[in-house]
Amino acid sequence: MTTSGAGPVLVLVLAVGVLVGCGVILLLERSLTRILLGVILIGNGVNLLILLGGRSGGAPIVGTGPVDRMSDPLSQAMVLTSIVITFGLTAFLLAVAYRSWYLTGDDEVPDDLEDRQIISRAERNEVGTADLGGEGPDDDPEQVDPEPARRRLRRGNEA
Repeated sequence: MTTSGAGPVLVLVLAVGVLVGCGVILLLERSLTRILLGVILIGNGVNLLILLGGRSGGAPIVGTGPVDRMSDPLSQAMVLTSIVITFGLTAFLLAVAYRSWYLTGDDEVPDDLEDRQIISRAERNEVGTADLGGEGPDDDPEQVDPEPARRRLRRGNEA
């Protein structure tokens, strides 16, 4: 990982920056598949960053060499733990994306009622009012529409 033992190689640091940068760009998309790819890229970039934080050297096994020349086993253990956590999060996001595709026909995250209200207020340069609460769940106009617009349109076309 290092050329002279002074620090990480510049190419690996740039690889961390590229992985995390591309991951953040993909996270800002509306497609759940691209969000999933962004999480994977950020996870790999962070794993590489954690690995670069440790000391490089020989295998961290007692008796195979001098202790001061062994690599840091803590960063390796943290990366292994991070890989398992990233795999679990990837499996969960993949299930959510599949479920969204199965129900709606695509994996794009739709705007909800509040998003549409915020956009219309921004177009009119209107300031939002304070939510005082107290109304019941059926009387609250700020509640999210329970059925996405695409499904209503499909049902209207089928009928």
